[in-house]
Amino acid sequence: MPKIREITEQNEHKTLSSLASFADHSLGREKEEPADDIRTCWQRDRDRIIHSNAFRRLKHKTQVFLSPEGDHYRTRLTHTLEVTQIARTIAVALRLNENLTEAIALGHDLGHTPFGHAGERALNELYPGGFTHYEQSVRVCRCLEKDGRGLNLTKEVLNGIERHTGGEPAMTLEGRIVRLADRIAYVNHDIEDSIHAGVMSETDIPAALRKALGHSKSKRINTLVRSTIENSEFDICLAQDVQEAFDELHSFMFLKVYTNPYCKSEEGKAAHMIEMLYEYYSEHPDKLPNPFEEICLREGSDRAICDYIAGMSDRYAVHTFQTLFVPDSWPI
Repeated sequence: MPKIREITEQNEHKTLSSLASFADHSLGREKEEPADDIRTCWQRDRDRIIHSNAFRRLKHKTQVFLSPEGDHYRTRLTHTLEVTQIARTIAVALRLNENLTEAIALGHDLGHTPFGHAGERALNELYPGGFTHYEQSVRVCRCLEKDGRGLNLTKEVLNGIERHTGGEPAMTLEGRIVRLADRIAYVNHDIEDSIHAGVMSETDIPAALRKALGHSKSKRINTLVRSTIENSEFDICLAQDVQEAFDELHSFMFLKVYTNPYCKSEEGKAAHMIEMLYEYYSEHPDKLPNPFEEICLREGSDRAICDYIAGMSDRYAVHTFQTLFVPDSWPI
């Protein structure tokens, strides 16, 4: 009797587009290991990511607003789930590999810092080698998870994670879907969060953009997803007019929200906190917990400190800062 995995792999060749990535044609893992009887290689990657410590920490990492008051604002985890939903919808419609798409989407932000892009900018200035969250996401998967053993993901998933933000596109169409789905998700949910925060209203969006893309979050996402499905074949893309409107919407959000002094008022404090933590551990590398002590010995203290701080959740970074720098109150 054929294994369940083998049946799934055979069905991929029967049902998916010839442009899809096929699990039995994967480039494999950096460390070879036996195949699973039930799951394809990309289903295993998906499961490894979901069960990782880094994935769980995303629930306490900033998306746009630092430490928002309220339960309805996005975190890095809910952002990841929205990206995954959008990416899977596109992949299924284009008859591409849903499992590969899902694994890349779930893992794309594993290396994000506490305090969102404010934390990323701070570490980029502090760490001598420079820092980007997408490179750190790959590092998390390769050598930080599972006490330094890493998740041993397939090359296609690592490539899609590394190239989800910019630069050279991913080697697979599934990875390219995630790059676009990431942008579709964050622009639209950042609009909704900004409206909840009172930073803007739906009618602040220029009328021409609302007419072109839609008058609500769901309508805009529907427009963008449909345009992607209808215009993608050998590459993943939007119709030109939709792409132009989407670029204008992103520029609008950059001015209205992403550089808004009200939205970013606490970012200076977050950056200062990360700077002080970095300086403290630079002076006291012996205070780094395992396995960061081992990274310190192998790759130097700067690399270990960067890895440690990047992996912190917002609340853990604040807690560590308070423990190190804020005096305990005296009992009376």
